[in-house]
Amino acid sequence: MVDRDTDWDGVRLHVVTGKGGTGKTTVAAALALALASGGRKVLLVEVEGRQGIAQVFDLPPLPYEERRIAVAPGGGDVYALAVDPEEAMLEYMEMFYGMRRAGRALTRMGIVDFATTVAPGFRDVLVTGKTTEAVRRKDRSGRRVYDAVVLDAPPTGRITRFLNVTQEVAGLAKVGPIKNHSELVAGVLKSPETAVHFVTLLEEMPVQETLDGITELRSAGLPSGGVFINMVRESLLPQAALDSAVKGTFDVAELALGLKAAGLADGPDDATEIAEALLEEVVEHARRTELEHRERATLAEAGAPRYELPLLADGVDLAGLYELAETMRIQGAA
Repeated sequence: MVDRDTDWDGVRLHVVTGKGGTGKTTVAAALALALASGGRKVLLVEVEGRQGIAQVFDLPPLPYEERRIAVAPGGGDVYALAVDPEEAMLEYMEMFYGMRRAGRALTRMGIVDFATTVAPGFRDVLVTGKTTEAVRRKDRSGRRVYDAVVLDAPPTGRITRFLNVTQEVAGLAKVGPIKNHSELVAGVLKSPETAVHFVTLLEEMPVQETLDGITELRSAGLPSGGVFINMVRESLLPQAALDSAVKGTFDVAELALGLKAAGLADGPDDATEIAEALLEEVVEHARRTELEHRERATLAEAGAPRYELPLLADGVDLAGLYELAETMRIQGAA
């Protein structure tokens, strides 16, 4: 059963992670649409340089600037930003040292790439810093510019390290702007304004990685959010038929008679052959359904809110994104 009792109204930063192949970027995009419904303004951010947002919304590659990419149901707006660590570094140098021109010179010399290679935690500080700045940003009236920010984050295996920026830069600076900046970023990431959501499939490896990720996140003092179970397939057969298939008590002869009576077979032999082939499919479907029930129960042990998103028969196009967003809204995920 899907848990729909959690209220995310106080959350401004929704971090979305998941094992590769689970549809993490698609879920992040749909969540941004759902959060923007009803006239809200939401920023969707990606940090891995894959241009996944552009692909999901069928757009040209996104530049390093915030731009509107979609209108949500009810008139809300979704903006997108593809964070470039190099450009974020230049902004950082301008903000804290007034050295944007010098930063460009360092970029040409390859110093920026060198710095973020020998200290990868610093790169994470840059991209998470840009994201949390958008969360904190206010207009002239003192109102937050964005009602919510959705971050399409790195995969589950490195999400805790990616978000645990204070620890990551501890060896880089004990005092000064870098330390102060990382602590400001960590203050947002570890606050009640942030929730880290996991995307999974009803398969053993993604489910186990999700549980491990939630445990690791909580141990680091980072706020876990909900679990989005993606690509859920509804069973097309009654439970009694599934039970019979798994136990091996399914009546093939009765199925063959039914096929012949329905005019789907030319004769008894043909009906039996079709029935036996169909039974193999039924058994496979029943075993998969049984596995999915077990994985649902395993996910429930994490004690996190769970939301189920359907497998879209026609694939994920723009219409599919809106369908997923509506499903999220109905289930209380946004």
